[in-house]
Amino acid sequence: MEYEVIIGLEVHAQLLTKSKIFCGCSTKFGAEPNRHTCPVCLGMPGVLPVLNKKVVEYAMKMALATNCKITPFSRFARKNYFYPDLPKGYQISQYELPIAQNGYLEVIVDGKKNRIGITRIHMEEDAGKLIHDEHDSISYVDFNRTGVPLIEIVSEPDLRSPEEAAEYLRRLRDILRYLEICDGNMEEGSFRCDANISLRPNGAKKLGVKAELKNMNSFRNVSRALEFEIERQNEILEDGGEVFQETRLWDADQGMTLPMRSKEEAHDYRYFPDPDLLPLVVEKEWVENIRKELPELPSQKRERFIKEYEIPDYDADILTSSKALADYYESCVSLHPAAKIVSNWIMSELIRELKRDNKEIDECPLTPKHLAEMLKMIDEGTISGKIAKTVFVEMYQTGKEPMEIVESRGWVQISDQGELAKIIDEVVSLHPGEVKSFQGGKGKLLGFFVGEVMKMTRGKANPKLLNTLLKEKLQK
Repeated sequence: MEYEVIIGLEVHAQLLTKSKIFCGCSTKFGAEPNRHTCPVCLGMPGVLPVLNKKVVEYAMKMALATNCKITPFSRFARKNYFYPDLPKGYQISQYELPIAQNGYLEVIVDGKKNRIGITRIHMEEDAGKLIHDEHDSISYVDFNRTGVPLIEIVSEPDLRSPEEAAEYLRRLRDILRYLEICDGNMEEGSFRCDANISLRPNGAKKLGVKAELKNMNSFRNVSRALEFEIERQNEILEDGGEVFQETRLWDADQGMTLPMRSKEEAHDYRYFPDPDLLPLVVEKEWVENIRKELPELPSQKRERFIKEYEIPDYDADILTSSKALADYYESCVSLHPAAKIVSNWIMSELIRELKRDNKEIDECPLTPKHLAEMLKMIDEGTISGKIAKTVFVEMYQTGKEPMEIVESRGWVQISDQGELAKIIDEVVSLHPGEVKSFQGGKGKLLGFFVGEVMKMTRGKANPKLLNTLLKEKLQK
């Protein structure tokens, strides 16, 4: 039997506020354990939480950017469960009345566009962190992360493949980073994803029994975990077995999902409205003020790049994958308006160097001005494209200006017509037999003469001018 894959994603994004969601403690990463805590985030008796306004505004920005409807009246709820890293014995979240609902995000995979529904976006606090002792069977609890603000973005079960799920995650992360409300770092856990996946017979309307997958800390691991789970569930169903609803952990080393616990339902958490927090009322004026603050979003920038700079879709996808990279590209184009050439150098040479050094574009030592100046030198015939690649690497490594590098290395191209003509005359006089053969119809010998002139000039002859002068000389 053929089965249809049904995937829904729950994404937690840690917000880049300076203080926690319900208290004034710092959210800064990397402090000594339990230094960024207070009676509120530790859940001491008699304390009262106070909502951080910036968290609400960040949640509203993401809601508007993903076409969600912001609800004028939302409410916080207590999600009750016991775990050592949860000091209050409950997590403050939102349940039946979230801040935003009914949005969507469009993704393109293999040239096909699909609209992925977003069920809801809600605000909540993060839990602490368990640290397991490598030498003893004990664990420690660090509450620094307790109370750090999160938004949870819950998709509809509209995803149909691991590739589509990974692309949806990339698009979500791009938007969060453009809005500058989350750094999107999956490895550090500031952008986390749980996946719900089930299979159903093709043509069926009823959803199959789902498994929830956790512990996926990269786009590649999300794809690998989903691929494994599709195979696992398919084998069970083909053998006449039954898929159980459960939570499973992805083990990247073994390349498989492993059972963790039976999957909880909403009623297991005994949600009820938090009596310590007033309902949140969002007026239209507040929403419109937030809307005015939205930057140009990735999809908008992508369409503009294609139209304004006349670059291919593929180029636009890469160049708008981060706001910093898009800004870098536009800075270069403003100085050297050969949009496709600039795109080629950034996508091939620059991104290769950054990946090798594991750097982001905002850490790049090569400025847009230096790249534009080097490209201008190519256009003017000061250096060849081949030499430019060496200049590029040295600029990236040292931060020096291109002309400084070219002059110090003696790489300035010979573009003086008179000087080049003298060298051509000398080469031609040394090879009378080849001249006669060329004039007799062996046109491929032009490459021979180009090579000889390049040897004599140590590769510094302007190729375009050289070819023109050689043809004129040999055809006389």
